[in-house]
Amino acid sequence: MSPESKNLFNILILGVSFMFIFTAFQTCGNIAQTVITNLNNTEFHGSGYTSMSIIYGVFSASNLISPSVVAVVGPQLSMVISGVFYSLYIAVFIQPSTWAFYTVSVFIGIAAAVLWTAQGNCLTVNSDENSIGRNSGIFWALLQSSLFFGNLYIYFAWQGKTHISESDRRTVFIALTVISLVGTVLLFLIRKQEDTKTPGEEDSTNELQGDSSSFQSKIARAVAAFKKSIKLSFTKEILLLSVTTAYTGLELTFFTGVYGTCIGAVNRFGNEEKSLIGLSGIFIGVGEVLGGGIFGLVSKKNRFGRNPVVMLGIIVHFIAFYLIFFNVPNDAPIAPMEGTDDIAYMIPSKEVAILCSFLLGLGDSCFNTQLLSILGFLYSEDSAPAFAIFKFVQSICAAVAYFYSNYFLLQWQLLIMVVVGFFGTITFFVVEWEAAAFVARSSDYSSI
Repeated sequence: MSPESKNLFNILILGVSFMFIFTAFQTCGNIAQTVITNLNNTEFHGSGYTSMSIIYGVFSASNLISPSVVAVVGPQLSMVISGVFYSLYIAVFIQPSTWAFYTVSVFIGIAAAVLWTAQGNCLTVNSDENSIGRNSGIFWALLQSSLFFGNLYIYFAWQGKTHISESDRRTVFIALTVISLVGTVLLFLIRKQEDTKTPGEEDSTNELQGDSSSFQSKIARAVAAFKKSIKLSFTKEILLLSVTTAYTGLELTFFTGVYGTCIGAVNRFGNEEKSLIGLSGIFIGVGEVLGGGIFGLVSKKNRFGRNPVVMLGIIVHFIAFYLIFFNVPNDAPIAPMEGTDDIAYMIPSKEVAILCSFLLGLGDSCFNTQLLSILGFLYSEDSAPAFAIFKFVQSICAAVAYFYSNYFLLQWQLLIMVVVGFFGTITFFVVEWEAAAFVARSSDYSSI
């Protein structure tokens, strides 16, 4: 197998593995608050929003050490171990207990930091400047196709249900746990990269891929990775991209947890309100996969850079936020188990709600594919620290968003995303213009 074919094979396996893991986890996140609301009249007293806030809070802090972990353990084994913790989190819902729910939330936060740092390293070492855009798009399309399968089941299985029974819950979460474990096992199929550097030439990728078995060498690699993360954190490009990344954290919280809860709380949707959560997740996935596929396929032919894609993303999101503001009652995110009978500025429309789901997914794919692409391009030799910083900022903003989702009305959540999204788009433009100018001066800006 040629090196190019081997790289593409690894990207496909990476994408398919994440598709299985996040078919389980994203479906779990989408229905968690709805399921928990139906449990809160029992001995279980937990909050899906609080759990997600814990996960992303620990996730953000753990990104400080995740490059060191990946440096010592290696990217492949790091992803496998992290996948096991994702499966444990989902399995908790089979027989929920409050202490186990919050304890596993802490562990999955640590696992998530390691998983995504290792993923960024794996994506980068299997790409070059000509293929990073394509590979980012392929990975993102495969990852987000995870939104189809679990949510499709939820849509049909919960059709007409106003209460989620114990049998319904157990059936769903046993299946999701098995699916997550399948994705974890598939990670073993990723083929190890051979060292292509000349003797004496070193970078962080080599450090992460090093074969030295000595304890001192592993400690040295861990310390080097940590120092590199701190150093990169204060560079101009990372600071500017952090505003864009912050926006992706806020809108990630909204479309993975808050919006599905809002739809499930609108009583005027009738008996379909719970099954619409699944349909919403499916159309978020349609938007994500369509965006990832298109932007991956056209990346090598795109002469205008990443900025038009990001501009499309913010316009699509602003349209979605405007329609959600008019269609969904303000108290929907914090409505009780009985739901809300309020209306916003129009009679709640199922069609508009599902259209907004599609727009949320499409806009998210615009931002994330281009962030993955520009990070892989700018930091091809420092991939693990760069992606760790990216996930640090994204996750801490997601944690903050999950926390205030317990209290803020819908209009204030939408306003926060509009303001941060506007400034995040501008800062991304600045970094992309500087990157394009630098590579043009080097006569090597042949591909996005």
